[in-house]
Formats: sequence, structure tokens, C-alpha cells
Amino acid sequence: MQEFTNETTEIIDLPRFEEVKLNQLQPKYFTVVAIILSLINFIILMVYLVTYYFQTELFSNIIWLVMGIAISILIGLSYPLAKISTKKKGYAFRTHDAIYKSGLISETTTIIPFNRVQHVALHQGFFSRKLGLASVELFTAGGNSSDIKIPGLLLEDAQKIKNLVSKKINPDATDALQNVHNILE
Repeated sequence: MQEFTNETTEIIDLPRFEEVKLNQLQPKYFTVVAIILSLINFIILMVYLVTYYFQTELFSNIIWLVMGIAISILIGLSYPLAKISTKKKGYAFRTHDAIYKSGLISETTTIIPFNRVQHVALHQGFFSRKLGLASVELFTAGGNSSDIKIPGLLLEDAQKIKNLVSKKINPDATDALQNVHNILE
């Protein structure tokens, strides 16, 4: 029987994920974000205007004015903040894991080893599809949602990433699938 060991690892010996050069999302992805943001901003503005028109007596004119100015400022700031947030997102794939970094105010870096990934999915929303973009989601056990969702990828790159991760998590099945595909051709 092999003797169990559990040696201490010094912090200085740990690999440094911060040194990994992250790939940026496609610039076209901001167009998708801006379209969705515009729809949300339009709805907020319409609710404000309809409420003001039909329920003017709810608040005094000063409060309506302050609310209108606040909404205008928030709508005006939403686009530059979304642009900065989009530029701060990045991803990388290494031999044994995937890295995704996001966050404007609170930055989050998620690293998932491929041996923990159970499922990989490729998604295209309506606006993303029109721009040739897609997102890849990596799922691990123990959750209802994906552990990493990388949006703003070119469809071709997303398909390559999905295939790469699929081969990493189940090499035998992808080889068998490739053999079937070759036979059918």
C-alpha cells in the first residue's frame, strides 16, 4: 500500500495566474451590450414619462425634475461604464484550465480546471447571432448555472473553444465522434 503524503506548498511556489495574458472580447460585443442597454434605458425612460404624464400629482414638480435629471445622468453614464466593463473582461485557456476575468468595481477571476468541467455549451443570442458572435459556458458539478460564461467571441472561435474543452473533458468520445464524422464523409 502506498503511503499517503500531504506536503505543504509555499505560496511563492504557486503558479501565478496574474502573469497569463488574457484575450479580450471582440469589439463587436459592445454593440450587443449597447443595444440591450438601450432597450433597458428606453423602458426606464418610458415608465418615467408615462408615470409623470398620468400620475403628476404623485410628486411635486421639484421631485419630478430631480428624478428626470437623475435618470438622464444614469442613462448617460451607463454607456461609458458598459464600455469600460467590456474592455476589462478577458479569458485564457491553458493546458489544464480555463481563466475568465470580469468586473468593473469588484474584479473577479475564475479559474476552472478542465478535469472539473462536466459540460460545455455554445450559445448565440439574437443580437449576437446577427453580429457573428457567441458565448461559451463551462459547467461543473454542483450548480444550476454555468461556472464560466465567456461572451463576445467570434462564432468560429467559440466553436474551436467548445471543441478544445470537449476534447479535454472527454477525449475518447470526441475521438469516436470524429471517426463517425470521417466515415460519413
